[in-house]
Amino acid sequence: MFSIKGAYSLLVMSPRKIIAARDPNGFRPLCMGKIGDSVVFASESAALDAVGADFVRDVEPGEIVVVDQNGIKSIKTHCGGKRSVCVFEYIYFARTDSVIDGISVYEARKRAGKILARTHPVEADVVIGVPESGIDAAIGYSEESGIPYEKGINKNNYIGRTFIKPTQQQRQSSVKIKLNPLVSAVKGKRVVMIDDSIVRGTTMARIVSMIRAAGAAEVHIRFSSPPFMWPCYYGTDIPSREELVACNYTIEEIGKLCGADSIGFLPAEGLCEMLGSGCEGKYCHGCFTGEYPAEITKRNLKGKERSGQRFDNAPCVQKPEDL
Repeated sequence: MFSIKGAYSLLVMSPRKIIAARDPNGFRPLCMGKIGDSVVFASESAALDAVGADFVRDVEPGEIVVVDQNGIKSIKTHCGGKRSVCVFEYIYFARTDSVIDGISVYEARKRAGKILARTHPVEADVVIGVPESGIDAAIGYSEESGIPYEKGINKNNYIGRTFIKPTQQQRQSSVKIKLNPLVSAVKGKRVVMIDDSIVRGTTMARIVSMIRAAGAAEVHIRFSSPPFMWPCYYGTDIPSREELVACNYTIEEIGKLCGADSIGFLPAEGLCEMLGSGCEGKYCHGCFTGEYPAEITKRNLKGKERSGQRFDNAPCVQKPEDL
């Protein structure tokens, strides 16, 4: 663990022993639970609920937990470093009913929506969310703005996440099958549509087109995260900067590309407010700010080059002061 730099949560198992380990930065979540006398581990607390386990606690960043016939042993020789949980866990990755490092994912997403309502208000008739992670933020936007929330998009639960599909054609095809607008909720109305993020921009353009085809009078898009400006070197499949829409177009241009009447992003300084008090300096926001909490090694860069994601210091259209 002193040698490996980056993000990981591990379970090493044999017939007589389980060793659980979380990287010293705590990029990825890992928690421990119990079913009777049995000890279980999972990436998210929601998984414990699914098997009837009681949540015990989160594994600390850098902690090693050994479970064997002698009981539970905690080794903390790797603890005490900079805590840097991935903020995108709260924005998109984690299930809404999970609690990570004491922070409710649902409440964090609702707070993001409330921040959006304050920083990017608009006159509208209805607020809708893009399933699933956009829904919680939409509820928060509705509560803060007073604009009614409606279920405006139905999701086909048998389609996986389009964000991680390898090709653009696969992503677009999946969106067509995955999402379908509810005409009665949006027809003739000024719609605020909340989604968690935008990467390349093509998927959002497709969704906006669907909402307009369903009869929406206006479509205002809001994102519960800042614009993606940098690749991720800790396991999130963020493309190179040349593929990121926020690096090639201004905010106003992105709105036009998506076919929206207006557009707004969560301010980068709103990330800490989203997570709640006491989170200052304890999360990774490298993909939004370019400030990486752990060393970017040559091995990291080589991996990006193999997957078509290179370490790129090329300038973006956006400037930090513009965001």
